[in-house]
Amino acid sequence: MAKRIDVSNRRRVYTSSVRTIALVSQKGGSGKSSIAVHLAVAAYRKKKAVALIDLDPQGSVAGWAKRRGQDEPAVASARAQDLPRLLDSAKEQGADFVIIDTQGRVSVDVARVVALADVVLVPCRVGVYDVEASVQTAAELKAAKVRSAAFVLNAVPPRGSRHQEAREALSTLLPVCPVMLHSYLAFGDALNDGRSVEELDPNGKAAAEIRALFTWVSKLRIQLELPDA
Repeated sequence: MAKRIDVSNRRRVYTSSVRTIALVSQKGGSGKSSIAVHLAVAAYRKKKAVALIDLDPQGSVAGWAKRRGQDEPAVASARAQDLPRLLDSAKEQGADFVIIDTQGRVSVDVARVVALADVVLVPCRVGVYDVEASVQTAAELKAAKVRSAAFVLNAVPPRGSRHQEAREALSTLLPVCPVMLHSYLAFGDALNDGRSVEELDPNGKAAAEIRALFTWVSKLRIQLELPDA
């Protein structure tokens, strides 16, 4: 049975404006789990009540939480069919954000998730295989009529122009987040002991990128206009 999300010690005022963010990708290794935990910690550090839900059978987020050994941000491992109940629980407990990590392929379960999400982020590396896999991801999201979706370029090499080529190709499918995440070692180093890059090196470049991504997602308007199929 899935663990009950407990954010009651962060905020006790009822709110109906919880922002639900789902990380989705057709291709494994895109960085969904890493971005999910970093966004959750970014929200927590902004004094927001946040719940992190791990729907990926690989349990990367749950493993990170175990290494972290703290109650915040709240983490629950669950199945897609549990999500409506967990979202209701998070709303009742005053959550500001619910961040959902999904399995590494688009499936019926992922379709259930995106139908409930306010925002869907699709992490994508800049290699040709990743960009090609994103075509199917975008098609699935459009078919599901998501309210708001965008690609996030992840693990971008610090040199070269491949990110520009990837951005041009992806922008014909879905909007592309203006914030890129580069392939800094800090992203992996922080996860090793259950931290985020903001906790590892708050003044570093990786931390600045995560803060910028969280700010962008927080202000993102629902009902983003998607490019035509």
